[in-house]
Amino acid sequence: MSPLWSAADFSDAIAPCDQPGALFDIEGISIDSRSVEKGDAFFAIKGDRFDGHAFARAALEAGASVVVLADAQRSDFADLSDRVVFVEDVLSALERVGRAARQRVKGRILAITGSVGKTSTKDALRQCLAPSGKVHAAVASFNNHWGVPLTLARMPSDTDYGIFEIGMNHSGEIRVLVDMVRPDIAMVTTVVAAHIGNFDSLDDIAAAKAEIFEGVVPGGAVLVNGDNAFGDFLVQKAQECGLERIYRFGSDAAFDSCLTSATLKPDGSDLDIALFGDDYSVHLAAPGVHLAQNALAVLSAVHLAHGNVRAAIQALGAHQASKGRGERHELALETGNALLVDESYNANPSSVEAALKVLALGADQDHGKLASVRHIAVLGDMLELGDESASLHVALKETIVTCGIDRVYLCGPMMRHLWDCLPEAIKASYAERSEGLIDPLKADLQAGDVVMVKGSLGSRMAIIVSNLLERYKN
Repeated sequence: MSPLWSAADFSDAIAPCDQPGALFDIEGISIDSRSVEKGDAFFAIKGDRFDGHAFARAALEAGASVVVLADAQRSDFADLSDRVVFVEDVLSALERVGRAARQRVKGRILAITGSVGKTSTKDALRQCLAPSGKVHAAVASFNNHWGVPLTLARMPSDTDYGIFEIGMNHSGEIRVLVDMVRPDIAMVTTVVAAHIGNFDSLDDIAAAKAEIFEGVVPGGAVLVNGDNAFGDFLVQKAQECGLERIYRFGSDAAFDSCLTSATLKPDGSDLDIALFGDDYSVHLAAPGVHLAQNALAVLSAVHLAHGNVRAAIQALGAHQASKGRGERHELALETGNALLVDESYNANPSSVEAALKVLALGADQDHGKLASVRHIAVLGDMLELGDESASLHVALKETIVTCGIDRVYLCGPMMRHLWDCLPEAIKASYAERSEGLIDPLKADLQAGDVVMVKGSLGSRMAIIVSNLLERYKN
């Protein structure tokens, strides 16, 4: 097999200040010395907590073909005569390799942004395009200033479909990233109050998301959520970028892609859709109306990318929610089984509401046979909501009560505001930190329970999930 990068092409792309010795071909790209494999190029990026230069020698010992180091660190590596490249700035060098990777790929490139649903949509799209060609996408949420160039740099030259999610916390960040990706198709899943603490208004968030249109290649296409309040605004922004192929997906029959009916079940959904003039029936293995809308967006993107739509529909029938984003686990209690729904990766008002509605759908078929099904919500703080944080947490009460949630566990200072206003009958336990909920929850669990755990990444709700799996996983 051909290497990911020949030594010559890698050297040309990285534009080194100095390359003391000869290079070998590059089989992979890494920024983490713990995952370096033989033949990788290791980029010694300086992060918020660690400086990759401290691990450069470990990377070489692990078999790295080359380590990419900052020229300012040259004196610390004076003894290295080969397998080293010095550059002015390591992250900028990674970006140059990413741009070179994009330039050499002739396949179609797709970029996804939005306040919620980026990773779930990316994962589903990767599976749906697999029957149509060679797909490249990040294995995790690599959607920031280092994740996007890293994913680009790892893209093989013979890629048929490259899929990139592009995130942001502040205005201007998407503009920089999409300039590297230069997608043929750009999608905005939705615009809601995520990271609102870093913006003055939802309007500003919508404008930041619209930056993705600035990088679309001439003749490229745009997919916009027509049901979202900012649908018209996003269309206008795409038009201002000179784009003509602008399409909407949603529930309106006038949209290019329309969800005409949806039968929502605890273990999945059955959909009827109208996709660019053709009608299809679609079964989803994962539940929730939000995933039904994501599926519509995914199939729209497959159509625009000239993929096999029917093969994509078949793939959706087997596609499961990913870790931290709705993944489901059986818990083997002494008295019988319970169901754990892992939504621990992230949270904002919109995604928490969606997760609560899925929880309210009930247990899956096996659990539904039990008479004492309880729906239990375990929620941690939603972060980066700014001055509106307290009120946005309190606002979850309406959804919790309307959905008929039986037991509620909460942790974090912002969730305290919600705790204080909940009906006493559904209050289970409150703790300042996620660890404080583990023992009360385990003591409370019963056969037939359906437990959903969700919170922002910084709320560390994954600790609860891992503890329950360690104790009760079949």
